[in-house]
Amino acid sequence: MPNQKHRQPRILLVDDEPTNLRVLKQVLQDHYRLSFATSGTDALKLVDKENIDLILLDIMMPDMTGLEVCVKLKSNTDTQNIPVIFVTALKDSIDETKGFEVGAVDYITKPIIPAVVLARVKTHLSLIKADELLATHIDLIQRLGRAAEYKDNETGMHVQRMSHYAKIIALAYGFCEEAAEDLKRAAPMHDIGKIGIADSILLKPGKLTEEEYEIMKTHALIGGEILSNPNSYLIELAQKVAMTHHEKWDGSGYPNQLKGDDIPIEGRIVAIADVFDALTSERPYKKAWSVKEAIDFIHQQSGQHFDPALPPLLEQELPKILAIKDKYMESDT
Repeated sequence: MPNQKHRQPRILLVDDEPTNLRVLKQVLQDHYRLSFATSGTDALKLVDKENIDLILLDIMMPDMTGLEVCVKLKSNTDTQNIPVIFVTALKDSIDETKGFEVGAVDYITKPIIPAVVLARVKTHLSLIKADELLATHIDLIQRLGRAAEYKDNETGMHVQRMSHYAKIIALAYGFCEEAAEDLKRAAPMHDIGKIGIADSILLKPGKLTEEEYEIMKTHALIGGEILSNPNSYLIELAQKVAMTHHEKWDGSGYPNQLKGDDIPIEGRIVAIADVFDALTSERPYKKAWSVKEAIDFIHQQSGQHFDPALPPLLEQELPKILAIKDKYMESDT
């Protein structure tokens, strides 16, 4: 059976006093893998060689202060995300302020209390794990969205473009950065229900029959079912988008003929982002429209297909949107 110790996080302990390192070692050695440095210079060398998960860093050291070490760590893209906890005898709140300003996440005062050290270390390692889980979650959402898109768009770049468009429009509409970013993360799942549509319909080069079109429309409900009973906010948002991005402002959309403000704003934004990219992209069954043709059409559909507030925002943000379009061109993959 693999040695469980190798799976433990590695903590770097930095202090110019060996006695302090021994005390911290006694507290942490049964719970984590440990590395040791007696100077800031040695600490920076160790971080370059080892995968460090968290650093306990003394402030008052002769060759380089802990504050200076922290500044160097945070200025390096390879080490800037390693949490730094200062361990210091200093009590002055001004010093604590300086520590947080240079990027530390916490303070532990000397003489240390073992239970406090263990609790603080555990808390910040848990935050790292939460961030990693979120990153994995987002990655899976994007990959699943692209998987659905591959059925009728072999590059999958559509979901990349339209999700970025959605964020740009959301910010222009008044979303805060966090809410707009969440929409960008969820938007790739808008057509996940396509995986439940037969290829004979989804990939048909010609016009669909009325019966085939009714089947095609069920992808919104299929997507809603796939994403039902969500255990996270992102999946909940993705389900809302999947279910509502084919609704229309005048109530003529599907699957529930929602009208006006009854359509969630997230669905309304994804709808316009989705249509703009579809119109301006080439497909086996159609040529790409020019940007002007697409913008003109979207303005014509204002108040019918689209929330009237959104076409002006799309046009207003067109330079940003076209930059995304260039960045994620079909030929890039």
